[in-house]
Amino acid sequence: MKEIHAYLTFDGNANKAMRFYAKCFKAKLQLMTFGEAGVPCSKAAQKRIMHARISKGSAVLMASDTMPGSKIKKGDNFSVSVACASVSEIEKLFKALSHKAKITMPLEETFWAKRFGMLTDQFGIQWMFNLDK
Repeated sequence: MKEIHAYLTFDGNANKAMRFYAKCFKAKLQLMTFGEAGVPCSKAAQKRIMHARISKGSAVLMASDTMPGSKIKKGDNFSVSVACASVSEIEKLFKALSHKAKITMPLEETFWAKRFGMLTDQFGIQWMFNLDK
């Protein structure tokens, strides 16, 4: 396993929040909207943040917005993001944490990842697994 990070989810204000956090921590900020990523979505969603990342040294905080109309509950709007080093590792970890879990996105290839998947484990914790291309 390469890294584990917190991943925050916002309802349309990820840009503002992550700019605020970057300023507070004097950290480097990276932002990508759904529109910039070419994700098919409504005009209202195009300017929402698909992925944001602030970093300073080895410290990293990531975030995104939901699609318009998606429900989030403040306080529950975070996930643990696991960056994996290999296909075998991501498959092993995903399978292990899938025990009694609700799989919200099975492991699959995306435009940014060799494999990406999400689940909510048996204890209610949301997990994201990523293997970069």
